[in-house]
Amino acid sequence: MTFGSNTGGGGFRRGGAPVVASVDCTHLSGGLSRHSRALRLALAITLIFMIAEAVGGWLANSLALLADAGHMLGDAASIGLALTMAWVAQRPVTPEKTYGYLRLEILAAVVNGVALFLIAGLIVWQAVGRFSQPPEVRSGLMLGVAVAGLVANLGAMRVLHAGHAHSLNLRGAYLHVLSDLLGSLGAILAAVIIALTGWMPADPIISIVIAILVLGSAWRLLRESVDVLLEATPHHISLRDVQDRIATIPGVSDVHDLHVWTVTSGVIAMTGHAVVEDPARSQGVLETLAQRMEALGIHHVTMQLEEERMCGDAVAQ
Repeated sequence: MTFGSNTGGGGFRRGGAPVVASVDCTHLSGGLSRHSRALRLALAITLIFMIAEAVGGWLANSLALLADAGHMLGDAASIGLALTMAWVAQRPVTPEKTYGYLRLEILAAVVNGVALFLIAGLIVWQAVGRFSQPPEVRSGLMLGVAVAGLVANLGAMRVLHAGHAHSLNLRGAYLHVLSDLLGSLGAILAAVIIALTGWMPADPIISIVIAILVLGSAWRLLRESVDVLLEATPHHISLRDVQDRIATIPGVSDVHDLHVWTVTSGVIAMTGHAVVEDPARSQGVLETLAQRMEALGIHHVTMQLEEERMCGDAVAQ
């Protein structure tokens, strides 16, 4: 005899198949709505200062500023993608898509990670070209525009900072803005060095350092996103710890077929089988299991309970 339960509901039923866990998206919708507001504001800031940098770079004859304006165009595109995915992810679940469109934010994070790699490659390519023929620039104007770009990026980062630790989608946009902030810092440093010494190679050297930092951010974002798509166990959760917490519940003699994965940012699911010594204690087992998983941040659980005697009979046969 087996028992199935969605611990989110706290109940169980007798039968061969477990009750399928469902995701209550009410609390997630509020988070996505807040993220959307932050993304819209960050997009507006980025577009305004992208135009300012493009005009300033043209007037100052600064390839660094023009490149940074192109970088901000990439930022705007990534934030626009993140905003679109946040909107689409709020669509309701359907019988065909039982988790709705929540995982689209992970696909957006993958796209943003790949875009960061391409941006870093473009920065290096441009930097190598400047070593042989460094352009003459109006360092004063370059410095002023770069400082304005830095202020704009700081504003966008502040807007996105609150949610970037909880959403891979938002983190992708955040990392784009961070890489552009580093570009602004590099442009400021290059402008200062050129103004004081006239040494033009400072610009490409600083650009390559920035590209390396961008690559580090891109790699971390892609690694986390791919882990979600592969349904890997979240980094902050030990599968052994989960198994021990279930196995030590009074009345549970064995745990197997255990899986823990991330559906999307902030939504962790678990499925598994547990062998119970006495079916009459199943309700207490399920309630304790729900409490122990909640403590780990696992809110969506499907657990199939199996009677110990029947498992033994199956092995004997």
